Amino acid sequence: MKTFSAKPHEVERKWYVIDAKGKVLGQVAVEAARLLRGKNKPIFTTHVDTGDFVIVINADQCVLSGNKETEKIYTRFTGYVGGKKVETPHKLRERRPTMLVERAVWGMIPKTRLGRAQFGKLKVYAGASHPHEAQQPVAHEVR
Repeated sequence: MKTFSAKPHEVERKWYVIDAKGKVLGQVAVEAARLLRGKNKPIFTTHVDTGDFVIVINADQCVLSGNKETEKIYTRFTGYVGGKKVETPHKLRERRPTMLVERAVWGMIPKTRLGRAQFGKLKVYAGASHPHEAQQPVAHEVR
């Protein structure tokens, strides 16, 4: 018996839509990361991009559990002296609502060339509309 290894040109990619309205941010991110990596497929291979395209709509209406909306902090550093920037999810949602979902999903995929390729298949939109109707995406329910 030989071990199966998927080939990149043999992978069939589908498009999925996840509606984040009223859903917990972490649960939306987990489902999106699973679909992006291809872990839901029987042909999943760790070193090959077997994932699908994921569209997340209503990203501005996802919720955070507990007091995370005001107490969680996102930190980044500009590279300059005194350039530490700290932001709460509440302020980040006002400035750029899609960034909440993008950062949560980015934390769940590998930080390699493969992970960057998988992350490129994530499309996040703040509203309910998206420009990918031609791909005929299938609705995916978050558990």
